[in-house]
Amino acid sequence: MSNKTLENYVITIARGFGSGGKEVAHHLSEALGIECYENRILTLASEMSGLDEELFEEVNEKLRGKKTARLLNALPKTLRPSPRDDGFVSDDRLFQFQKDIIVRLADTQSCIIVGKCADWILKDRKNVVSVYIEAPRPFCRQRIMMKMGVNAQTADLSISNTDKYRAQYYQYYTGGNYWTNPVNYDLTLNSERMGIEGCVQMIIHCLEVKLGIHTESA
Repeated sequence: MSNKTLENYVITIARGFGSGGKEVAHHLSEALGIECYENRILTLASEMSGLDEELFEEVNEKLRGKKTARLLNALPKTLRPSPRDDGFVSDDRLFQFQKDIIVRLADTQSCIIVGKCADWILKDRKNVVSVYIEAPRPFCRQRIMMKMGVNAQTADLSISNTDKYRAQYYQYYTGGNYWTNPVNYDLTLNSERMGIEGCVQMIIHCLEVKLGIHTESA
């Protein structure tokens, strides 16, 4: 891969539940040879938020530069859908830790970040491509039924609850912005129409158009 700007770049991916956005992110990670971060960010932030102030400062001081990425990479990753059946409850401390982790990642490496309001957190950076992936309900329903081994009714409930949680999460932490607003993103994709690999190629093309980054996969 050649990068004419010679700097880190970040791809953020927001997605509707069941749209295959997480799968797109991981295929993209393989195509570009860069790390993809999703639930590992929440896991690390949760561990940090549970520390008392003195111990937190000690750990936080050690997580400089690429140490944050190395710690995240040691955590397990999964492609299994993670539905949210609970209602949204704000946790400003936890979100601040997630935000700090995302900023550190963006400062130190090229990577893909899924969810966590990453598009909003990094919106003022010029080296970011932000993507939103969605698909019609029947398509999402079938994917969730297959991946979670549930019936259509359960799949529909998981989609509704998870998307509602993500919308409320995004609105709260971005100060009232709407998660599905296409203006928030550089690229909005319908994964049913484009397919997983088609979405990957469109994002790679967007890297070239917006940032001038050329890859062998383009």
